[in-house]
Amino acid sequence: MSAITVQRVLDSEDRQGVITVIEQVFQNEKNWISSAQSQIPEELSEEQPFSWFLARLNGRPVGVLRLLYDPPLALPEEYQVTFMPGIDIDYLKQLGQYVEIGRFMIAGEFRRNHRIALRLMRAATEEVVRRDYTHFITDVFENEPHSPLNFHTRVLGFEVIGRHLFGDLNCSSTRIILTLDILKLYSRVKDSRSRIYRELTEGIHSLLECKRRKLLTDMTKQ
Repeated sequence: MSAITVQRVLDSEDRQGVITVIEQVFQNEKNWISSAQSQIPEELSEEQPFSWFLARLNGRPVGVLRLLYDPPLALPEEYQVTFMPGIDIDYLKQLGQYVEIGRFMIAGEFRRNHRIALRLMRAATEEVVRRDYTHFITDVFENEPHSPLNFHTRVLGFEVIGRHLFGDLNCSSTRIILTLDILKLYSRVKDSRSRIYRELTEGIHSLLECKRRKLLTDMTKQ
């Protein structure tokens, strides 16, 4: 049986695993970057404002996800951002505390194995909820052959809030901006028998339930 492991990247061996996956996907396959080495800092620690996670399948690096804590919600003007009606930066700030998901990728030959992406998302969710963050924000490419847009919206429950035309990757596709209320998702799926949602929340039910109850208590006091 295939063994999938996910861990936060803090040493040189795991960093090299990240570089291997980025090189395969973003550099060689997509041609979105010129150097995989430059994507991840040489020195990594738990005190930095970001976290990298590496997924391995039977010891082989196969997936990567990066978290950026408290990202700037206002993107550069040259990105040409447009939000959905009723949404703006002030509205987003009122909803909660954000962590950006970026550099989320699975090596090509393993993309049909959705457990890899779910395990990465589970590790990311545990990390941000423990830190008292409430929302994920990310952007994905529209009409890109391997875009995770449907996976994010239909499976994970991300909501489309806007789009922008340009970004830091060499890709001509429009970027779709998505957000996810983590506890809202958990409340919706906590009693589900779906294998997907069990995979996503396995081992972190008590943490999510504790945060959900605290949120409900805080709301009743207001």
